[in-house]
Amino acid sequence: FGDIILKTSEDGSLVRLRDVARIEMGSGSYALRSQLNNKDAVGIGIFQAPGANAIDLSNAVRAKMDELATRFPNDVKWAAPYDPTVFVRDSIKAVVQTLLEAVILVVLVVILFLQTWRASIIPLLAVPVSIVGTFSVLYLLGFSLNTLSLFGLVLAIGIVVDDAIVVVENVERNIEMGLSPRAAAHQAMREVSGPIIAIALVLCAVFVPMAFLSGVTGQFYKQFATTIAISTVISAINSLTLSPALAAMLLKDHHAPKDRLTRIIDALFGWLFRPFNRFFQRSAHGYESLVGRTLRRRGAVFGVYILLLAGAGFMFHTVPGGFIPTQDKLYLIGGVKMPEGSSLARTDEVIRKMSEIGMQTEGVAYAVAFPGLNALQFTNTPNSGTVFFGLKPFNERKHTAAEINAEINAKIAQIQQGFGFSIMPPPILGLGQGSGYSLYVQDRAGLGYGALQTAINTLSGSIMQTPGMHFPISSYQANVPQLDVKVDRDKAKAQGVSLTALFSTLQTYLGSSYVNDFNRFGRTWRVMAQADGDFRDSIEDIANLRTRNDRGEMVPIGSMVNITTTYGPDPVIRYNGYPAADLIGDADPRVLSSAQAMSQLEAMSGQLLPNGMNIEWTDLSYQQSTQGNTALIVFPMAVLLAFLVLAALYESWTLPLAVILIVPMTMLSALFGVWLTGGDN
Repeated sequence: FGDIILKTSEDGSLVRLRDVARIEMGSGSYALRSQLNNKDAVGIGIFQAPGANAIDLSNAVRAKMDELATRFPNDVKWAAPYDPTVFVRDSIKAVVQTLLEAVILVVLVVILFLQTWRASIIPLLAVPVSIVGTFSVLYLLGFSLNTLSLFGLVLAIGIVVDDAIVVVENVERNIEMGLSPRAAAHQAMREVSGPIIAIALVLCAVFVPMAFLSGVTGQFYKQFATTIAISTVISAINSLTLSPALAAMLLKDHHAPKDRLTRIIDALFGWLFRPFNRFFQRSAHGYESLVGRTLRRRGAVFGVYILLLAGAGFMFHTVPGGFIPTQDKLYLIGGVKMPEGSSLARTDEVIRKMSEIGMQTEGVAYAVAFPGLNALQFTNTPNSGTVFFGLKPFNERKHTAAEINAEINAKIAQIQQGFGFSIMPPPILGLGQGSGYSLYVQDRAGLGYGALQTAINTLSGSIMQTPGMHFPISSYQANVPQLDVKVDRDKAKAQGVSLTALFSTLQTYLGSSYVNDFNRFGRTWRVMAQADGDFRDSIEDIANLRTRNDRGEMVPIGSMVNITTTYGPDPVIRYNGYPAADLIGDADPRVLSSAQAMSQLEAMSGQLLPNGMNIEWTDLSYQQSTQGNTALIVFPMAVLLAFLVLAALYESWTLPLAVILIVPMTMLSALFGVWLTGGDN
């Protein structure tokens, strides 16, 4: 490229490109840098394709990088500082561990109550049968194995074992009455087939409608509800077929001699079984006596029920409302907003300080920094920067992500050069840039960028003064120094300069122009032309630029343009077609739930924003505002459907009512547990 001839003089001398230009292999963009633990790095983002297996992808990428690393220079290393599958693996591992613990607890409870391995093995065999059957149906439906489906299986184990225990207990009771195991199984199924079918139908009536919820909530409930519904149906089929058959085969007459394994169990645990049986019998007699006394005092019982019903209503209004709780996803998102017009070098200095703060904080494993990247809009702006703080695995740190985030924020607040912050990641990857609320202030009346800046500042100030709300962050800046270049078209026309040539010159010198491609190192590279930094550093440099007119003469651009210093937004944000300013923040869950915070923000915006401006929710806040109450509609419909199913089974309106009236009591217990643990509804 340096040998390209630009001009031939009358004396035969040549002016080549290398005589007037600096030619080098450079970066495609200088607006963004990447660092790992304050060392220069090259960031490569790998995104999962729809339908791909995240864990398989992670394993394949790591294997390929290990293979490529054998050809790296000695001082070049690779690392995967952020891998979302680490969180997925830990979550699945925790759920699988819970699943195994649930099975072990079921084994212990079944043996404790039935006290014979023959009776205990029947409900235990129901667990793998139902799980395998559920996995088969989930595979046919195209579902993946994730934390939601596994959590559904954990809950389903109790349902699966319940049905089998009902069958076995009833068979045992009939054997005690003198029936043979086979006859006892027949008699037991005549007695409990109806209740087993009723349980399965009611559970399906409750969970199946949840799978048809719309929006992001529907995606959460879909696999969870479907998993429970499928396992319930398979459990019912198992309890109506396999469990009674096994009971007829395995259970023995109580007068039959005990086998060796039964004698061993009695010898090992007889000291526990005998006092437990006495305690259980006393408890059963006490319960029978209590039921008899309560039936004689129905008025008092009804009064207690009314009080509990009122308690459920009180808890429903006391427990704060929410949408999706914030999760510890093994990383935090940090950012900095420098004063308007700050250079990338100045931003880089602050970003390195933030990275150092993160690396010195207990529980942080790495800091991946991107000076020049706007953390909220993911656009390149020289006065913004982003740092991703990777956290150590759960078992290698003492503090939660929220505690580490608070500590980092306290340290970042001491940086005076810019406004730095650290936030929790969004609960759902891809829906927002952080946890908490997310909104845009829209200028629907065209009041201007300055009015929009004033509005966002006023709203942020009010949020900071509201108890329980903190960290309102906006990337909107309306006072970024800019140059306004106005072309005098008449002067350009008079001097024979076309607008195309004029604009092309400005673009090439001040921005860049694509020339062509060339091949090297087995790849295709782009050739870009641009003025060197020293020749585009001031307004005078623009005025001194020259472009060719239609007579072949070089005309100074300064004779055709008027250049003034002005201010404007960077980046320019539009939301639903209107000029807008972004705003995200979080609320202290101990003081305000997400629903309460959104209500307060709506009230603030109505009071503080001028006419012609309003707020629009986005990301998870939009989902919560439009679909947050969907479950409140589905819940009473599910209760009604369960009531109708029971009414059809029992051919009665009053008997199902006695079952349905227990629902408020379960709500009271559930809401009390949520309130006790500091959660939201």
